Amino acid sequence: MTQAARTLVHLLRHGEVHNPTGVLYGRLPDYHLSELGRQMAQKVADHLKADGHDIVHLVASPLERAQETAEPVAEAFGLPIHTDERLVEAGNCFEGLAFGVGDGSLRHPRHWWRLRNPLRPSWGEPYREIAARMRAAVDDARSKAEGHEALLVSHQLPVWIARLAAENRRLPHDPRRRQCTLASLTSFHFAGDRLTGVTYVEPAAQLLPGANQVAGA
Repeated sequence: MTQAARTLVHLLRHGEVHNPTGVLYGRLPDYHLSELGRQMAQKVADHLKADGHDIVHLVASPLERAQETAEPVAEAFGLPIHTDERLVEAGNCFEGLAFGVGDGSLRHPRHWWRLRNPLRPSWGEPYREIAARMRAAVDDARSKAEGHEALLVSHQLPVWIARLAAENRRLPHDPRRRQCTLASLTSFHFAGDRLTGVTYVEPAAQLLPGANQVAGA
């Protein structure tokens, strides 16, 4: 019996974004990586190259921050960056607003109706739709990189929903409990077209806010 091809599809969350006004930028254009974000992207490329990963297919969300995060990987592996709309950030009605209480958008009663159903969620793109488009993007990448590895650059919520769906977990969740830091890799392991496991690493962990703080300092 022929052994099924082993394929890895990595979902990479983009690096830190320059966002001095602190808005929920969502799908808005012209939000680019900060200098720290560019360092994070380079860290990921260095990690993948040093560990001997076999990246043969590279895809990114059309948003600038995702394209820029893909650039060091493209250079390291000599690959073009393909663009896939299915990897884009989740739609959100609070896009362009400061989100939260205090001076944020939640202080205004006109926004409260948007929060009526956290299970769907009522303020943005339904979780099931995110899961479906992400799984389709992952499946296409797996097919193109069969027997090797593919890397897809996306955004926190789509990556996290893709993982929840892959692990047959409930899609509604507490955003504070997402395991998907900046420039992290959530990797789907396949034997043929069968998902065999999901792993998670943080190549840029040392660059995350607070990473170098000493407890009690």
